[in-house]
Amino acid sequence: MKRWRAPDAEQEELRAHYLRHLAMHPDGMWRSCRPEHVTASALVVDGTGQNTLLTLHKTVGRWLQLGGHCEPGDTTLSGAALREATEESGLPGLTVSHEPLQLSRHLLRAGGCAGAYHLDVQFLVTATTTEYVVSDESDDLAWFPLNELPADTDTSVQALATRAHHQIPQR
Repeated sequence: MKRWRAPDAEQEELRAHYLRHLAMHPDGMWRSCRPEHVTASALVVDGTGQNTLLTLHKTVGRWLQLGGHCEPGDTTLSGAALREATEESGLPGLTVSHEPLQLSRHLLRAGGCAGAYHLDVQFLVTATTTEYVVSDESDDLAWFPLNELPADTDTSVQALATRAHHQIPQR
Protein backbone atom coordinates (compact mmCIF):
# COMPACT_ATOMS: atom_id res chain seq x y z
CA MET A 1 0.00 0.00 0.00
CA LYS A 2 2.99 2.27 0.41
CA ARG A 3 3.52 2.35 -3.37
CA TRP A 4 -0.17 2.40 -4.38
CA ARG A 5 -1.16 5.63 -6.10
CA ALA A 6 -4.53 6.71 -4.80
CA PRO A 7 -6.90 7.88 -7.56
CA ASP A 8 -8.17 10.92 -5.60
CA ALA A 9 -7.70 12.96 -2.41
CA GLU A 10 -10.24 10.95 -0.38
CA GLN A 11 -8.51 7.68 -1.24
CA GLU A 12 -5.10 9.23 -0.45
CA GLU A 13 -6.38 10.29 2.97
CA LEU A 14 -7.55 6.72 3.64
CA ARG A 15 -4.22 5.30 2.42
CA ALA A 16 -2.33 7.55 4.85
CA HIS A 17 -4.71 6.53 7.68
CA TYR A 18 -4.15 2.81 6.95
CA LEU A 19 -0.37 3.25 6.94
CA ARG A 20 -0.48 5.17 10.26
CA HIS A 21 -2.67 2.44 11.74
CA LEU A 22 -0.26 -0.31 10.69
CA ALA A 23 2.75 1.66 11.97
CA MET A 24 1.09 2.09 15.38
CA HIS A 25 -0.40 -1.42 15.67
CA PRO A 26 1.83 -4.42 14.90
CA ASP A 27 -1.36 -6.52 15.15
CA GLY A 28 -3.30 -4.18 12.84
CA MET A 29 -3.97 -6.91 10.27
CA TRP A 30 -5.88 -9.14 12.69
CA ARG A 31 -9.52 -9.04 13.72
CA SER A 32 -8.47 -8.90 17.39
CA CYS A 33 -7.03 -5.39 16.85
CA ARG A 34 -9.50 -2.78 18.10
CA PRO A 35 -10.96 -0.39 17.34
CA GLU A 36 -9.75 -0.94 13.75
CA HIS A 37 -8.22 -3.73 11.70
CA VAL A 38 -7.35 -4.31 8.06
CA THR A 39 -9.53 -6.57 5.90
CA ALA A 40 -9.36 -7.59 2.25
CA SER A 41 -12.27 -7.87 -0.14
CA ALA A 42 -12.93 -8.67 -3.76
CA LEU A 43 -15.34 -7.24 -6.28
CA VAL A 44 -15.71 -10.32 -8.48
CA VAL A 45 -16.60 -9.56 -12.10
CA ASP A 46 -17.39 -11.94 -14.92
CA GLY A 47 -15.25 -12.31 -18.04
CA THR A 48 -17.21 -9.57 -19.85
CA GLY A 49 -16.49 -7.08 -17.06
CA GLN A 50 -20.14 -6.11 -16.99
CA ASN A 51 -21.49 -8.16 -14.07
CA THR A 52 -20.47 -8.59 -10.45
CA LEU A 53 -21.08 -11.42 -8.01
CA LEU A 54 -22.41 -10.16 -4.67
CA THR A 55 -23.17 -12.00 -1.47
CA LEU A 56 -26.29 -11.53 0.61
CA HIS A 57 -24.25 -11.47 3.78
CA LYS A 58 -25.68 -13.68 6.50
CA THR A 59 -24.77 -11.37 9.39
CA VAL A 60 -25.24 -7.97 7.75
CA GLY A 61 -28.32 -8.89 5.70
CA ARG A 62 -27.30 -6.77 2.69
CA TRP A 63 -25.68 -7.36 -0.69
CA LEU A 64 -21.92 -6.91 -0.35
CA GLN A 65 -18.72 -7.75 -2.21
CA LEU A 66 -16.93 -10.92 -1.14
CA GLY A 67 -14.13 -10.72 1.40
CA GLY A 68 -13.15 -10.77 5.01
CA HIS A 69 -10.43 -11.00 7.60
CA CYS A 70 -6.79 -11.75 7.00
CA GLU A 71 -5.52 -15.12 8.20
CA PRO A 72 -2.02 -16.17 9.34
CA GLY A 73 -1.25 -17.90 6.00
CA ASP A 74 -1.98 -14.77 3.96
CA THR A 75 1.20 -13.15 2.66
CA THR A 76 -0.41 -10.31 0.68
CA LEU A 77 -3.69 -8.41 0.86
CA SER A 78 -4.47 -9.31 -2.74
CA GLY A 79 -3.90 -12.97 -1.82
CA ALA A 80 -6.26 -12.64 1.14
CA ALA A 81 -8.93 -11.10 -1.11
CA LEU A 82 -8.47 -13.91 -3.64
CA ARG A 83 -8.68 -16.58 -0.91
CA GLU A 84 -11.86 -15.04 0.50
CA ALA A 85 -13.47 -14.75 -2.95
CA THR A 86 -12.66 -18.38 -3.73
CA GLU A 87 -13.92 -19.65 -0.37
CA GLU A 88 -17.14 -17.65 -0.51
CA SER A 89 -18.03 -18.34 -4.15
CA GLY A 90 -16.55 -21.72 -5.01
CA LEU A 91 -15.45 -20.20 -8.33
CA PRO A 92 -12.28 -21.83 -9.70
CA GLY A 93 -9.54 -20.00 -11.57
CA LEU A 94 -10.14 -16.49 -10.21
CA THR A 95 -7.52 -13.84 -10.93
CA VAL A 96 -6.91 -10.83 -8.70
CA SER A 97 -5.51 -7.40 -9.53
CA HIS A 98 -2.21 -6.62 -7.83
CA GLU A 99 -3.25 -3.07 -6.96
CA PRO A 100 -6.31 -2.16 -4.88
CA LEU A 101 -9.34 -0.80 -6.69
CA GLN A 102 -10.21 1.33 -3.66
CA LEU A 103 -10.07 1.60 0.12
CA SER A 104 -13.09 1.72 2.42
CA ARG A 105 -13.24 2.42 6.15
CA HIS A 106 -16.58 1.34 7.57
CA LEU A 107 -18.14 0.94 11.00
CA LEU A 108 -19.26 -2.54 12.00
CA ARG A 109 -22.70 -2.85 13.49
CA ALA A 110 -23.17 -6.62 13.63
CA GLY A 111 -21.53 -9.90 14.54
CA GLY A 112 -20.40 -8.87 18.03
CA CYS A 113 -18.06 -6.20 16.63
CA ALA A 114 -20.15 -3.08 17.28
CA GLY A 115 -17.97 0.00 17.42
CA ALA A 116 -15.06 -1.53 15.48
CA TYR A 117 -13.97 -0.46 12.00
CA HIS A 118 -12.83 -2.44 9.01
CA LEU A 119 -10.03 -0.82 7.04
CA ASP A 120 -10.98 -2.67 3.89
CA VAL A 121 -8.58 -2.95 0.96
CA GLN A 122 -10.75 -3.76 -2.06
CA PHE A 123 -9.46 -5.59 -5.14
CA LEU A 124 -10.87 -6.40 -8.55
CA VAL A 125 -11.15 -10.16 -9.15
CA THR A 126 -12.07 -11.69 -12.51
CA ALA A 127 -13.94 -14.97 -12.92
CA THR A 128 -13.64 -17.32 -15.89
CA THR A 129 -16.93 -19.06 -15.09
CA THR A 130 -20.22 -17.92 -13.60
CA GLU A 131 -21.21 -21.15 -11.81
CA TYR A 132 -20.86 -20.34 -8.11
CA VAL A 133 -21.54 -22.23 -4.86
CA VAL A 134 -23.19 -20.46 -1.91
CA SER A 135 -21.01 -20.81 1.20
CA ASP A 136 -22.10 -20.94 4.84
CA GLU A 137 -21.22 -17.24 5.17
CA SER A 138 -23.95 -16.18 2.73
CA ASP A 139 -27.70 -16.38 2.55
CA ASP A 140 -27.34 -16.13 -1.23
CA LEU A 141 -25.03 -15.14 -4.09
CA ALA A 142 -26.14 -13.52 -7.33
CA TRP A 143 -24.73 -11.84 -10.43
CA PHE A 144 -25.78 -8.23 -11.04
CA PRO A 145 -24.88 -5.74 -13.79
CA LEU A 146 -22.26 -3.35 -12.38
CA ASN A 147 -24.48 -0.40 -13.24
CA GLU A 148 -27.73 -1.99 -11.93
CA LEU A 149 -27.11 -3.17 -8.38
CA PRO A 150 -30.05 -3.95 -6.06
CA ALA A 151 -31.71 -0.83 -4.67
CA ASP A 152 -30.65 -1.51 -1.06
CA THR A 153 -26.97 -2.11 -1.90
CA ASP A 154 -24.65 -0.31 0.50
CA THR A 155 -23.22 2.98 -0.82
CA SER A 156 -19.64 1.70 -0.38
CA VAL A 157 -20.43 -1.25 -2.68
CA GLN A 158 -22.07 1.08 -5.19
CA ALA A 159 -18.93 3.26 -5.21
CA LEU A 160 -16.76 0.16 -5.67
CA ALA A 161 -18.89 -1.06 -8.60
CA THR A 162 -18.84 2.40 -10.21
CA ARG A 163 -15.05 2.58 -9.91
CA ALA A 164 -14.72 -0.91 -11.44
CA HIS A 165 -17.18 -0.11 -14.24
CA HIS A 166 -15.07 2.92 -15.24
CA GLN A 167 -11.78 1.03 -15.00
CA ILE A 168 -12.68 -2.16 -16.87
CA PRO A 169 -12.47 -2.01 -20.67
CA GLN A 170 -15.90 -3.00 -22.00
CA ARG A 171 -15.90 -6.06 -24.26
